[in-house]
Amino acid sequence: MSIKQLANHLLMPYIKDNYEAVIAEARMKDYSFEQFLEELLQGEADQRRINGIAKRIARAHFPNKMTFTDFKTEHLSEEIRHKIKQLETLDFIANKENIILVGNPGTGKSALSIALGMKACSEYRNVLFISVPLLLMEINEAMSNNQILQYKKRFEKYDLVILDELGYCSFSKEAGEVLFNLLSSRNETGSIIITSNLTMDKWSEIFRDKILTGALIDRLTNRAHLIDMSGESYRIKQTRQWMEKQKNENK
Repeated sequence: MSIKQLANHLLMPYIKDNYEAVIAEARMKDYSFEQFLEELLQGEADQRRINGIAKRIARAHFPNKMTFTDFKTEHLSEEIRHKIKQLETLDFIANKENIILVGNPGTGKSALSIALGMKACSEYRNVLFISVPLLLMEINEAMSNNQILQYKKRFEKYDLVILDELGYCSFSKEAGEVLFNLLSSRNETGSIIITSNLTMDKWSEIFRDKILTGALIDRLTNRAHLIDMSGESYRIKQTRQWMEKQKNENK
């Protein structure tokens, strides 16, 4: 069998596609056998790492890509920027702590949650990003198919679950109870990030049960980072700047 066939058989795509280039480089730079082998295997290891991260990002179902390089913080207070730097270390995942991001639309809650999720994927963590309305749809489907226990077990296995848009729609008391049980069973077994346009004292408006809401908040905030990102919408600010630029260009 040829080198390409052997590499393909051994599931080494980098070596299969690049061994000729590495051989040429080794001859040009007069590598020893050890240096050549290290270069070849390092390339395979790097490619597997990149592919592994890409698969985790795809399985997380982020609505868009957002890294901390792209995440804008100039509209946030110095205190919040400092807090974000702490969260970027991902120690909160290792400690199984939660993050609750509240504030009006357009202030970067979802963007921050995605940046944290992407960073977690890059460090080989299993992440799920899902909007609360979609989560409720999946829960109802699992209940209809008598698969809620399987869904619950799968939900608990993620290192990080990001629940986006809590508060954008209300739901029935029964749905609230199911969501409460799902989050309660996961709490302290893995980290949860929740983004909401409602402060927690108003969560009872969507759960429709003050006692249940109080119990849920008590569980989620026991070991949590609470960040109020209320302020001017970053998107509105960008739109205003764009309109001003267009106005100046048309003068």
